[in-house]
Amino acid sequence: MNASFSPVSTFIFEKRGIVMKTFNRYAHYLFTLPALLLYAVFFLYPMVNGFLYSLSDWDGLSKTSHFIGVDNYVRLVQDDRILSSLGFTFKYALGLIVLTVVLAVVIALLLNRVRRFQSFYRTTYFFPAVLSMITVGLIFNQLFSQALPAFGKAVGSDMLSRNLLSNPDLAFFGLLFVSLWQGLAIPTLLFLAALQSVPKDLLEAASLDGATPWQRFRSVVIPFLIPTLNIVVILSAKSGLTAFDYIMAMTGGGPGRTTESVGLLVYNFAFQEFKFSYASSLAIVLFVIIAIVSIVQIRSMSRLEVNA
Repeated sequence: MNASFSPVSTFIFEKRGIVMKTFNRYAHYLFTLPALLLYAVFFLYPMVNGFLYSLSDWDGLSKTSHFIGVDNYVRLVQDDRILSSLGFTFKYALGLIVLTVVLAVVIALLLNRVRRFQSFYRTTYFFPAVLSMITVGLIFNQLFSQALPAFGKAVGSDMLSRNLLSNPDLAFFGLLFVSLWQGLAIPTLLFLAALQSVPKDLLEAASLDGATPWQRFRSVVIPFLIPTLNIVVILSAKSGLTAFDYIMAMTGGGPGRTTESVGLLVYNFAFQEFKFSYASSLAIVLFVIIAIVSIVQIRSMSRLEVNA
């Protein structure tokens, strides 16, 4: 017995099919809508607002403000304090990038050779990454300013009895050491995962062909590390250029503003000196710098990955 449908039923089925096809076509947009809304509310809106503030003379407290155009940006170029903080920030970021990559690769190579208790070593090494950066900064602040000097005096060591963070020439290295102590965990695990993805038959074939350990590392291992290297460099650059937590907790920008990063300077301008519009203009400049550095890094690493 053949089933028959009325024209009305056929029309309903056709409409339902059209609706389902339309929904399936655009469903992925609906699923991303909550994330896009959160992105717009917590990133785009503050960024646009911050740019508008940078074109005014608002101090962060008064109810009124005046449009002053690009005067704040002109002042930025002429401000020696900002130029000094930019120099420190770039030096800090460069040191962090180079040392993070080198040390993370070396530690990952060592961990990759470990056969027993490898999970234990991974977990132990990853522990610093779960701590708050402010907490770590405060701990090392006490260590450098109280514990080590007391220990140095007890053992009669003049070098250890000095406060590392109060020395303009050494405070930079203290900050860099703490950043690496906590920040190496994730890059190391990323490089370790990349090392374990290298096919063993390629290494064995290179060894049979008479390749030295360095030649095997350079020609076989490094190409597998380049995608991870790209990620680590970008993360390290972002961390260095936006440095705030460790500096705030350990030195406060001192001694003599020698460790005042751009991120800390934005905070000081906005909430210590109540130059909110001036701080906004500096934050916009920092955002542009990070965007440019990230784009250059991504393109450079992409070319390197293709050549490898």
